[in-house]
Amino acid sequence: MPLIRSRLVLTLSLLCFCSNLPAQSLPKAPNAEVTTVTPKPGFFTEPSIAINPNHPQQVVAAYQDNAKIAFSTDAGHHWQLATGIESTNYRVSGDVSVTYDNQGHAFICYIAFDKLGSFNYWGHNGEASRNGIFVRRSLDGGANWEVNDIAASQQPTAINTPWEDKPYIVADNNPQSPFAGNLYIGWTRWTVKDSELMFVRSADHGKTWSKPIEIDNGPGLPRDDNGALEGFDATVGPDGAIYAVWGDGNHLVLTTSADGGKTFSHTRNIMDTAPIMFQVEAVARSNGFPQIAIDPRGGPKGSRLFVTWSDYRNGDVDVFCSTSADQGKTWSKALRVNDDPLHDGADQFFQWMAVDPSDGAAYVLFYDRRGDQKNRQSTITLARSTDGGRSFQNFAWTDTPFDARDVFIGDYTGVAALNGRVYGIWTEKPENKSSRDTIVRIGSADFNPERH
Repeated sequence: MPLIRSRLVLTLSLLCFCSNLPAQSLPKAPNAEVTTVTPKPGFFTEPSIAINPNHPQQVVAAYQDNAKIAFSTDAGHHWQLATGIESTNYRVSGDVSVTYDNQGHAFICYIAFDKLGSFNYWGHNGEASRNGIFVRRSLDGGANWEVNDIAASQQPTAINTPWEDKPYIVADNNPQSPFAGNLYIGWTRWTVKDSELMFVRSADHGKTWSKPIEIDNGPGLPRDDNGALEGFDATVGPDGAIYAVWGDGNHLVLTTSADGGKTFSHTRNIMDTAPIMFQVEAVARSNGFPQIAIDPRGGPKGSRLFVTWSDYRNGDVDVFCSTSADQGKTWSKALRVNDDPLHDGADQFFQWMAVDPSDGAAYVLFYDRRGDQKNRQSTITLARSTDGGRSFQNFAWTDTPFDARDVFIGDYTGVAALNGRVYGIWTEKPENKSSRDTIVRIGSADFNPERH
């Protein structure tokens, strides 16, 4: 009995010791640099980043609250803050996204409003403030911005006025596209009855915008939660075809346009998911909204579409990818992007994806908790696929974890890639800071061996 008991105690001790070992360390992202672009902590979230296709040394990044811009003219080695970005006509501006058009002009898109409703619900006792979606332009690549913002959609103050939310701006920069230079914005419109997916286009480099059209085939629930129509993202193929995705209940939907965004196909489910609005430890709010991107190298229509999202089908939250080689008609089985052990209890969330048009490599950024047994502290991981989304290698972009301590860190992150150089942007909670203070950080990595 004493011998058996000693062996049992030894076995339990080894199991306990092994369970507290740190997770296997990831290789560092090659030639990685990480910069904090916010001068001091504040309420900063929901960033976006873009590379100028005409001058890749120029990179522009946006974050809120209110709308702000950081720009680099030396491939992300140094960053400066632009001025005069936020709306002067509204009290609050946010939900930012950025892009460049085919002339090298930079654009920031954001919502602006005076008053917000209650938690997860835009309305409160039928009262809602004026609000809208606006665009501001920089004609020099991101350093200087036009004084006036341009309305893509506006709602006046009224009883039960609709609420415009979560817009994302996309450019057609394909040289062979009949719609090259067009800009597109999709977003969720909340009404007291439902949620709707809306869309506008600009054919004059953002100076004017079309009348909004609804591109869903049926209403979602009228609350910022599961069952709503949310998480618009889009990509444009070499032939100018628009591929747009969002979340609708427990599945992702796709719609396409072949006429520059004037009309869209009937939406259809392309991927079943677990709910993509979910709670993770120590974060006020989280979701797995999808992104879509295309490898443009495969002829007039491009060679492969990629979709990423995150959900908790495995218990803990994982990041997934699916691809299509036939313009979105059929899709591969969901592939797990994070490569930690299955069912290890670690959450990976707030992913964002980009495909490098020069070589078709796919990059996915996400918050990663594989190194914390308590599933609270996060680092930033960059996953890369060079085989058309069939497999991903994970790299550590940061190795110092942070605890969000139940603050709001946004609804999304951002990543962009060109010629083997990758930029990511995300929100962190700094150490020894109380209240809701956060910072925004930008990481770069370089996978092009010719530059090193």
